[in-house]
Amino acid sequence: MKILNAKVMHKRFFEKENSFNYNVFYLAFNLDNVSKLPDLLPYNKFGALSFYDKDHGFKDGGNIKNWAVKTLEENNINPINFDIELITFPRVLGYVFNPVSFYFCHDKSTQKLISVICEVNNTFGETHSYICYNNGSGITSETIIEADKIFHVSPFLEREGSYKFRFDYGLEKLGIWIDFYDASGNKKLITSVMGNFEELTKQNLRKAFWQ
Repeated sequence: MKILNAKVMHKRFFEKENSFNYNVFYLAFNLDNVSKLPDLLPYNKFGALSFYDKDHGFKDGGNIKNWAVKTLEENNINPINFDIELITFPRVLGYVFNPVSFYFCHDKSTQKLISVICEVNNTFGETHSYICYNNGSGITSETIIEADKIFHVSPFLEREGSYKFRFDYGLEKLGIWIDFYDASGNKKLITSVMGNFEELTKQNLRKAFWQ
């Protein structure tokens, strides 16, 4: 179980170029280890920082791993030998907004990254998941996954267009890049998450909360 201390960057190329950066922290844990969360932070109950099952997956408090497995299977991906790690924001003082939560699916035997589920939420309470998969060949830092945009997120961006996803997952660091292109192929927005992992402990959680 880990914390990802990260910096998020957005850069817009229209109508006037603009960019901003901000510091964030994520929880990062294997979905097989959800039962260990209560030892570290309030689980399905209020706290300064907390984690609720109903914020993810089925959105009804159901088993999140079951949702991830079902989602992979519905996309013709066999998850039988996967470790699935969720990287997501916790609730802060009972409030949560996760623009994107990431499910990193590694092969248990090789630790090769096989797939990433990007669970996207918008301000209307709607959810859609983009499945990043490289036909079973594994995802490296050089792999670019393209997907049509089919879900409204920002009032400043049209729905028509496509995304390019790239991931660089390491033992100590993580990089995520998501670029948006309009229907004519023009790059309109780039987004990145760059961070370092540290152990998920109560002390590190308190430090992240106050920072």
